[in-house]
Amino acid sequence: MKRTHDQMEDLEKEGEDGEEEKEEAKIGKDSEIIDTMGNKREYATMPKKTKYRMRAHVNPLNEPKFPFPLSPEWVDWSLHYPAYFGKLDNNGDRIVCNTPVHPVTYDTKPEVDEKYKNSQVRILDIGCGYGNLLIELSKEFPEKLILGMEIRDKVTEFVVDKINALRINSGYTKFTNIAAIMTNVMKLVLNYFGKGQLEKIFICFADPHFKKSNYRRRIINGPLLCEYAHLLKEGGKIYTVTDVKDLYDWNVNFLGKHALFEEVTGSEKDDDPCVKMMSEQTDEAKKVIKRGDPVWSAVFRKITGKPSTEALMEYMK
Repeated sequence: MKRTHDQMEDLEKEGEDGEEEKEEAKIGKDSEIIDTMGNKREYATMPKKTKYRMRAHVNPLNEPKFPFPLSPEWVDWSLHYPAYFGKLDNNGDRIVCNTPVHPVTYDTKPEVDEKYKNSQVRILDIGCGYGNLLIELSKEFPEKLILGMEIRDKVTEFVVDKINALRINSGYTKFTNIAAIMTNVMKLVLNYFGKGQLEKIFICFADPHFKKSNYRRRIINGPLLCEYAHLLKEGGKIYTVTDVKDLYDWNVNFLGKHALFEEVTGSEKDDDPCVKMMSEQTDEAKKVIKRGDPVWSAVFRKITGKPSTEALMEYMK
């Protein structure tokens, strides 16, 4: 019997759920969990992808029909990273991610204690999918606040449910530095972050939008690169990976021509653990590797100082 696309997708997710359950079993459901408040906690079951069905594509050119902050000052980051704002109980395990199920309001400016002023997001995963890269980044950069932005509501809910379970099962000692928010990066990324705030931006296995009429939906393009350059500090990096050669060429072309970016190559790229993470540990990367298909990655750094006249002239062509 021929299966539909949705049925095939569900079977694939069930397989992934099975693999994650094997990893989950290693933790030990019967082990005692003592959280940072000294309380005993029951083991939290990991969410299953099959319970979060969502269509694969959302048009990023549509006007947002969900809440968003007027500016970065209107975001209450303590809701997403409570441990970094003095809330040792994980904010009562309250989940917020800007979806109808877990809403966020941006109607007032939060008052932030001076001692928490430096608790700012430094690493951004654009289109974080089911969150595997966030988890790996959390291990590699335990002192950095890391955020995933995802345009699909159900997928975002899966990610935050998983993060919450991981926090509980670690007794609130791990994965407190990662979070996810549903939003439209193409239209709203500047509403969340300030100039030079970010150190790393990841764009992994983005929708290639094969039709020429849909190229304007690609997450790397001229205007958006100017926004990314604004948000990255000098020396900050953009990481990209894809299994579509045409999209790789597109990304390298736009980034390579931009006056504020220079490509990272050679041993600096090869020895960067982030390149291995995004090329092997994301959900999409694992699928590509399983199929035996190649992946193409590129890393670009925001230059230090002002761009040269030659670079500006090349970019303006």
